[in-house]
Amino acid sequence: MIATRNLVKNLGLRMLPFSDAVSDQLPLRQLLRLSLFQISVGMAAVMLLGTLNRVMIVELGVAATIVATMIAIPVLVAPFRALLGFRSDNYRSAIGWKRIPYLWFGSMWQFGGLAIMPMALLVLSGDRTIDVGFWGEVAAALAFLLTGLGMHMTQTAGLALAADRASDETRPQVVALLYVMFLIGMGISAVIIGTLLRDFSALRLVQVVQGAAVATLLLNVIALWKQERVAPMTKAERAAPKPVFKQAWRDLTAGTDAGRLLVVIFLGTLAFNMQDVLLEPYGGEILGLSVSATTLLTALWALGALIGFGLAAHWMKGDTHPHRMAARGILIGLIAFSSVIFAAPMNSTVLFFAGAAGIGLGGGLFAVATLTSAMALDTQGTAGKGLALGAWGAAQATAAGVAIFMGGALRDSVNALATSGALGEALQSSATGYSVVYHMEIGLLFITLVALGPLVRARPLSDTTPLPTGLADFPT
Repeated sequence: MIATRNLVKNLGLRMLPFSDAVSDQLPLRQLLRLSLFQISVGMAAVMLLGTLNRVMIVELGVAATIVATMIAIPVLVAPFRALLGFRSDNYRSAIGWKRIPYLWFGSMWQFGGLAIMPMALLVLSGDRTIDVGFWGEVAAALAFLLTGLGMHMTQTAGLALAADRASDETRPQVVALLYVMFLIGMGISAVIIGTLLRDFSALRLVQVVQGAAVATLLLNVIALWKQERVAPMTKAERAAPKPVFKQAWRDLTAGTDAGRLLVVIFLGTLAFNMQDVLLEPYGGEILGLSVSATTLLTALWALGALIGFGLAAHWMKGDTHPHRMAARGILIGLIAFSSVIFAAPMNSTVLFFAGAAGIGLGGGLFAVATLTSAMALDTQGTAGKGLALGAWGAAQATAAGVAIFMGGALRDSVNALATSGALGEALQSSATGYSVVYHMEIGLLFITLVALGPLVRARPLSDTTPLPTGLADFPT
């Protein structure tokens, strides 16, 4: 009877998604609870980059330039993620916590930014009884700054804590689970927030955004509860000289491939993300697709990313190193962007949708592979996991922000020249600007592949240990 019960229990655990991410140091219940911080970060990302972007321009009538400036603020603080990770590596407290204080204060800043944001936006839009001059812009900028800084601190400290608690064998699966939870947070939040703001009013905006602030605090408190052991430090340990960031950075880049890996992450993210604000306009303006049809692009992108995670599970359970998996993601991206380019002259919506799914597939493979590589860096000296993961986040987030700006600006400037006839009769089309951006992304993918080459050669497959990803049973 006992043997049968144990068999049923073990079979049930094996059938659960990400069950092989569990280790003695990080049981399944604690792992799932810890991953909730990614839900809150995904919710804030949807709020900043999607919902509030549209609300400020359409419903509140704020100038697009001001909106773009506000959206850029969280990107501007992204490079500080490396410093935040380094500080969490070397934080000293009487009870020995390192990551939990940063998770807590990151949660508080994220909560504070969302709490004051709706009032600041209403003042910014002119909905006020007293003229406050430029203080509306100041308050809105402060709200975006606090939210962005809180997101970066929470995610960096949370990923570092997960890396600390995971074993070497389960770390890739933990990476996958955290990435999936981030995408789930974005998807669920987009649906809920979009539904609640369908009948827009100033009061409803305040309720939704401040409700998101409360949900952020609740999720993050549940996530960090009892996740780090109490290990009291002596006065001598707390008084010892702290490492210097410059020296820690030298330790990280000198003894590992971290420097080249960060270049690969920046270039690859730049290549995959320049199309973020262009795919839906391309489908509507060039291919004549309806709003409902272009909305499916996000779903196809997500589906492609999920298929990518499934492939990651298959490959990393074998003998494929993460760097080789990143290279495969880049090659898939090359085919996907080519499909999107040829969709216009061939007037093929099938080719266009296949390209959108391929971009998600290639981008998902690339993101999981590079994050796994960052978590597996053999840090030494004064460099720790927090610094490595903070550097990954800084490179990834900064490149994404730069890519979105470059994509939109390049498309507008090239289209202005093309439609005026300055580029010749053959290119006198509104599709020219989009095509130039997609061709540039293909070029960047080739450059990324060249930068990645030495990393692949430095770690031949024969010298690697199989790293399971735990995504084969996935239900980003």
